Amino acid sequence: MNHFFKVKSLEEVMALTGRFSPVESEKIPVSDAFSRVLARDLVAKQDMPGFRRATMDGYAVVARSTFGASESGPAWLDITRTILMGDIPDFTLKLGQAVKISTGGMLPEGADSVVMVEHTEQIDELSVEIYKSVAPLQHVIDASEDFAKQEIVLSKGTFIRPQEAGLAAGLGFAQIEAYKIPRVGIISTGDEIVPIEAQVVPGKIRDINSYTLSGFIREAHAIPVLYGIIKDDLKALKKAVEKALEETDMVLISGGSSVGTRDFTVDVLSALPDTNILVHGMSISPGKPTILAKVGKKPVWGLPGQVVSAMVVLKIVVIPFLNKLAGLDKKDRTIRIPAKLARNISSAQGRRDFIRVLLENKDGGILAKPVLGKSGLIRTMIHADGLLEIGDHVEGLEKDTMVDIILL
Repeated sequence: MNHFFKVKSLEEVMALTGRFSPVESEKIPVSDAFSRVLARDLVAKQDMPGFRRATMDGYAVVARSTFGASESGPAWLDITRTILMGDIPDFTLKLGQAVKISTGGMLPEGADSVVMVEHTEQIDELSVEIYKSVAPLQHVIDASEDFAKQEIVLSKGTFIRPQEAGLAAGLGFAQIEAYKIPRVGIISTGDEIVPIEAQVVPGKIRDINSYTLSGFIREAHAIPVLYGIIKDDLKALKKAVEKALEETDMVLISGGSSVGTRDFTVDVLSALPDTNILVHGMSISPGKPTILAKVGKKPVWGLPGQVVSAMVVLKIVVIPFLNKLAGLDKKDRTIRIPAKLARNISSAQGRRDFIRVLLENKDGGILAKPVLGKSGLIRTMIHADGLLEIGDHVEGLEKDTMVDIILL
């Protein structure tokens, strides 16, 4: 089966995310919600905060009681009582009255603003002078100002950060519906690959890809599952892929994606039931010999064996598919920062180039210095802070051009 060199553009490959669906969901305690993805809209069961509360220490008032107040002509208000934190006022404040209140305190019925204590002077226990007028709802959070009852406060597909977990707790959700954490199987292939504890002899290299890919998977808030090193043996690789498919939601096979006579990835995938080879070759560099198959409902990737190529493909192409499995919304989560190119850089038309760059602060801006080297040299990624993307129809970029850098 000859799929190779029927290359797809990056846009064509990324459009294939629509072929895959998120993993199943589960109920989890909100205390465990950090870094999970919401599987169902979260709808407020009540207003938040649910009552008018002060944002300053001072006096709760009817705003109209202070209109026109100034240092030369203060407003004189009657102090009726003091509201302590946690108190539920059972009275109505009237025009010309004030109550002492602390930050976070609940305003009584009738009160619509708070005068900061710095703009007042208490004359005696029953009266206070106001030296600055306030507008309605000034220094106050209204009952539904944060969120209103029945409002969708968090949408399905939201990544839960500490602030989202706090919101869920504040609205009384002890549990939320979240997608399960995707599990990603990682298989390294090749007769030349040996375990990291092995003594390296000529012709052999230690397994790097299992560990670099695992790190990127963890960074994407998924769980890497390592299946070890598989030699160039069709049956052994097929058995490993079948096991990984049973136990994980996505499988990565590093190596075995090019046209070498001992590269079995396509043959193995083609031998699996309910398999569709979606991609075998992408018009990007590094990373052209990349495979994507759909086996049942799961994506299986054949990544280049070269360490830099594998990392670039994972970062640029695979992670968006992993985000789809995780249930994340469609928002582009790539972080890009503007920088000035430090030197001319060439590029071949007809492919998308991703150049490793080192970032430096210079003259109040950021300078992007290309880190050049072959895709088998991991040092180019070690020295890189980001990736410069050069479009398919661009022959190159000149020094001092402003570019966007994808942070690593």
